[in-house]
Amino acid sequence: MTSPEVAPEIVRFYTETIDEAQRLSKTADGRLEMVRTQELLRRYLPPPPARVLDIGGGPGTHARWLVEDGYALHLVDPIARHIEQAEQTGATVELGDARRLTAEDASYDVVLMLGPLYHLLERADRDQALAEAHRVLKPGGVLAAAGINRYSSLFEHAAYAHLHTEAMRRSIGGILAAQVHDGKKAFTAAYFHSGEQLRDEVAAAGFDAAAVFGIEGPAWSMLAAAERNTGDDFRNSALFESALTAARMAEPYPELLAASSHLLAVGRRPAGAEGTT
Repeated sequence: MTSPEVAPEIVRFYTETIDEAQRLSKTADGRLEMVRTQELLRRYLPPPPARVLDIGGGPGTHARWLVEDGYALHLVDPIARHIEQAEQTGATVELGDARRLTAEDASYDVVLMLGPLYHLLERADRDQALAEAHRVLKPGGVLAAAGINRYSSLFEHAAYAHLHTEAMRRSIGGILAAQVHDGKKAFTAAYFHSGEQLRDEVAAAGFDAAAVFGIEGPAWSMLAAAERNTGDDFRNSALFESALTAARMAEPYPELLAASSHLLAVGRRPAGAEGTT
């Protein structure tokens, strides 16, 4: 296939700036995201050895534990560095694009999209990626798609005590208004969803019973700030356990979605759906 069409700043970010393989293990808020993603996925996944397509699976952080759980997993990612890292997980891997999958129609029991939607800034590209996920899922199959919350940068930089500067207020205000990070500083180019928007995009792609969860819950920024400001390791602390409990307790209250850092939408391809989208 042709090379994936990925914005150069995204390639640079994941190739030169950050090692995504460590992001969910080296900090307390990263571990919170990992633990919550695992427990939400395990709630909905069919039993192994179901076939899982991990689109935008990065270096295989989730692929590793899913393979250990017994799933037959194939990972697709547009970053060559990630593919090299993911080869060590036991999954099969492929350099590819979420908008143009090589998988056959109705060939997977589960499709994970835990990264692509927030790196596709245009709605048409996100719709195309979701249409491809719908196409390759078996009828009744499960989709799990993640988004970055629209308000996450506000909570993060307030907790880090950054918002008192004019430059930071202008930067975060721009993200809140446009829902886009331009990729010029700190993070790469990204689209930030509200919970309602993520649910609507998944439903518009033809998935039934779309539900949206706040992954880290309302206390993640406090956990991140405590670790950053003290230099201590909070990954196995009482504060971590409290933040994890808060995330679980917040689930029944949709108004608390706005306080989480990442969102997870779960839906199903209708059981009677045949053919392509």
